[in-house]
Amino acid sequence: MTETKIIVLDDDPTGSQTVHSCLLLTRWDVATLREGLEDAAPLFFILTNTRGMDAQRAARLTREVCGNLKQALSELAGAGRAVNPLIVSRSDSTLRGHYPLETDVIAEQLGPFDAHFLVPAFFEGGRLTRDSVHYLLVDDVPVPVHETEFARDSIFAYEHSYLPDYVEEKTRGRVNAAQVERFVREDIRGDISDRLMNLSDNRCCVVDGESQADLDHFSMQLLQCAGRGKRFLFRSAASLLTSLAQLPPQRVAAADMRAYVPGGRPGAVIVGSHVNKTTLQLAALLTQPGIAGIEVDVERIDDAGEALRDDIFRRIERAHRDGLTCVVYTSRTEKVFPDQAGRLAFGERVSGLLMDIVRGLPQTLGFLISKGGITSNDVLSAGLALRTARVLGQIIPGCSVVRCAMDHPRYPGIPVVIFPGNVGDQSALVRVWARLAGKDEPGAAASPQPLPAVNSPSGGRG
Repeated sequence: MTETKIIVLDDDPTGSQTVHSCLLLTRWDVATLREGLEDAAPLFFILTNTRGMDAQRAARLTREVCGNLKQALSELAGAGRAVNPLIVSRSDSTLRGHYPLETDVIAEQLGPFDAHFLVPAFFEGGRLTRDSVHYLLVDDVPVPVHETEFARDSIFAYEHSYLPDYVEEKTRGRVNAAQVERFVREDIRGDISDRLMNLSDNRCCVVDGESQADLDHFSMQLLQCAGRGKRFLFRSAASLLTSLAQLPPQRVAAADMRAYVPGGRPGAVIVGSHVNKTTLQLAALLTQPGIAGIEVDVERIDDAGEALRDDIFRRIERAHRDGLTCVVYTSRTEKVFPDQAGRLAFGERVSGLLMDIVRGLPQTLGFLISKGGITSNDVLSAGLALRTARVLGQIIPGCSVVRCAMDHPRYPGIPVVIFPGNVGDQSALVRVWARLAGKDEPGAAASPQPLPAVNSPSGGRG
C-alpha cells in the first residue's frame, strides 16, 4: 500500500509555525531524508534556507535536495515501502522568496505535475487572500501586501498584490495573468473536484483563503484528487500545511511550555530580524525587569571582531550569573550596500558573529528564543548544530518550539523558539519570554520609545 507523505522544502525554518510533532531536517543527505520519510508524522520539513541565498545558489541547492529525495524515495520503494510525496515549497506569507525559481526546479526534478498552487494565506500572522488579492491585516484593516514594507524588500521586491499579476511579474511574462487559474472563496467552499481533475501541464493556480475552514475544504478535495492519481505542487505559507496534515491538537499547551525549561533557569534571546515589527517587539522586551539588553554594533564587525565578541561574552556571563535573560540584538542603524552580493555577504558575516555567540552561551542556559526566520535557521543548523529537531508545538500563534536532544553536548533538552520576524503584535516577544521565564504575561502591548524602523542591514534576516 502506498502512503502519502507531505514533504516541505522550507526556505527558512518558520514554516512549521502551524503544526507540531514533526521533524525539521537541517541536512538533506539520503540517509537523513529517509529518516524523515520513515517518521510516523504525516509531514516533515527540509530547511533549505534559500531565502537567504542568491538565485543561483538557491537553484543549485534545491536541485541537490530534489536529487537526494528522489534517491531516498526510490530506495524505500525498493524495500517495499512506496511513498507518494506531496511536495510543498513553503515560503513567506508576504510573497518574498525565490518564486518561480524554486517551483521550476522542483518541477524539473520531481515532475511532471498537473498543477502548482500559490496559497499564501497565513491566518495566525494576519495574512488572507480574497478575490485573488493578498492582504496583510494592519490594526485589523486588510492592506494589500504591495503597499506594505515587505513589497519594498531590497532582494524580493514586487509591485502587485493581485496574485495573477504577481505571477506574471515574477515569471517575467512567461505565465500571463490571464492564464492563471483562480480558485476564489466561492469556488473552494463548493465542489471543485472536476476542476482539479481536469488540471494538466503544471497549470499555475492561485487560491483564496480567509479562514482555516476554507483551506480545510480545499485540502480535502485536493487529497481526494491526489488519491486518484493527480500530481500537485504547492507554493504556500504555513496555514495550508495545517489543513493538509490534519493533526490533532498539540500535546503540550502553549502556556505550559515552561515545563521544558531545565531547572527554571534563565534563557537568552537572539534577535537578527530587522523588520519594523521586530524592532517594536524588541523595544517592548527591553523595558521588562529581568532583561539585560546587549547590542551588537554591526559597524564594528569587520574592524573589531574579536574585541566585540569578548565584550559581548563578558556581558552575557555577568547577566546570566545575575539570573537575567540576555537579549542579544543587532544594531538598528541602516546600512547601504552597492549591490545585492555585498548585502548578502555582510549578512553572512553578521550571522557568523551571532552563531559564535550562540555557541558560547552559558551551558546552564534554560531556553533560547531566536527572532527572525533566516537567523533561526542559522541557530538550528550552525549555532546548535542540530541535524534534526522535533517540533513540540506553538508557544503563541505562529511561533514554533523545538527541543535540543537530551544528549546535546552543550544545551541538553532546552526548548528553542523559532520566532519569525513579521509575526505577532507589539507585546508578542514579551509574551513568549514571560511564558518561558515564569513571569506575568502582558495584558496589553507596552509603549516603549520605538527604535528606528529600517530595512534589514544584515542580509535580509527576518
